[in-house]
Amino acid sequence: MRISKNILVTMIVLLLAVFLVASEGLAQKIGFDDKEIRIGSWSPQTGPAAPWGATSRGVKLLFDIINEEGGIHGRQLRLFIRDDQYNPSQTMAAVRDLVDRQGVLAFVGGVGTAPALAVKQYLAQNKIPLVSVMTGAENIHVPHNPWLWGTWPLYDDDASVMAKFVVQKLKAKKIGMLYQNDDYGLDPLAAVQRRLKTYNMELAIAVPVEPIERDLSSQISRLKAAGCDVVIGYVAPTQAAIALRSAVSVDFRPQWIHSYNLTDFVLMNKITDGLWAKEGVMTSAFTDDIFDYSLPNMKKYADTAKRLAPDERWGIFYAAGIVAAEPLVHALKQAGRDLSTEALVRELNKMDNFKGIGPRVSWSAKNHLPPKEFSVWKCGPKGEVIVVQGWTVNDMPKKR
Repeated sequence: MRISKNILVTMIVLLLAVFLVASEGLAQKIGFDDKEIRIGSWSPQTGPAAPWGATSRGVKLLFDIINEEGGIHGRQLRLFIRDDQYNPSQTMAAVRDLVDRQGVLAFVGGVGTAPALAVKQYLAQNKIPLVSVMTGAENIHVPHNPWLWGTWPLYDDDASVMAKFVVQKLKAKKIGMLYQNDDYGLDPLAAVQRRLKTYNMELAIAVPVEPIERDLSSQISRLKAAGCDVVIGYVAPTQAAIALRSAVSVDFRPQWIHSYNLTDFVLMNKITDGLWAKEGVMTSAFTDDIFDYSLPNMKKYADTAKRLAPDERWGIFYAAGIVAAEPLVHALKQAGRDLSTEALVRELNKMDNFKGIGPRVSWSAKNHLPPKEFSVWKCGPKGEVIVVQGWTVNDMPKKR
């Protein structure tokens, strides 16, 4: 059968169109082109954990700074932020969209234990790097995941250092714990219990909180009835504020000490109407004080935030986005102009004692674990940071 010339031309045009569409999709899948590098991030921009959403916007600030300085080997950094409302099902939908439709090269940050658990296997299967995931849950990192790199210290290490401080420095006799009823709270609960056993002590009481709970009067009543002089907290910012207000309202005034996820004293003081400072709440910490402008780059970042993001508040959650993104930016620079997923992974696995405004980070092909050094802060009368214990490494690691 003979095919007319017009039909033949039409078929060729259609085939070319299909090829071009396929090529465009392939180009997007690798996450970059000659002009830009596409990076994804998820965080709760709305909902109960919204204060943590500032982290993704902090990533954007660093990317904007890099872009102003000429980008990375001539390519601009393009960040896609998705609001998952701290809901794992929404995290998965957002991540799939960014992988399938935007073709991101990697993800940076990503807030929350449950959200990270929801997507880590999917990202590994698709060979998408996840750098500086914002959770210290052990099962995010153990067993070793070749597509995930940790900057946020393990809650196991954090809680162990905190419990030692509470016993040795605060001389606590009755220690209570208020913890989120998922891996964010369960990991540190086990670590605190292990540490206390070394002192022949037990928790006076451990009280769980569901992530969506807003009335914590029952939990506070139980902590008060147990006679706790210290309460260790692993909850989200909103719940920590509710718990503190509820405790003060019934004249229950233990020493509160929370995880490093609540080190934004200015914010916490604001949402507690000054109680955070008045009660002298403590937290662990794994970064330097972001208001210490004598530290390298700290003033530069704070000043640039005022200029490029005047509606943002320079706080620890916002700065945490920079902490998360600095190792990724360093690796992208080291990868050179001949960029690829393999080149990025190679450079991430060569990270040796890298120091930005966050902790020192060292990774290898077989070890992507985060650092495990902490200090302890107390909220001062004006919401300022008072360091009550300097850098301390967990000396009782969990057997793995």
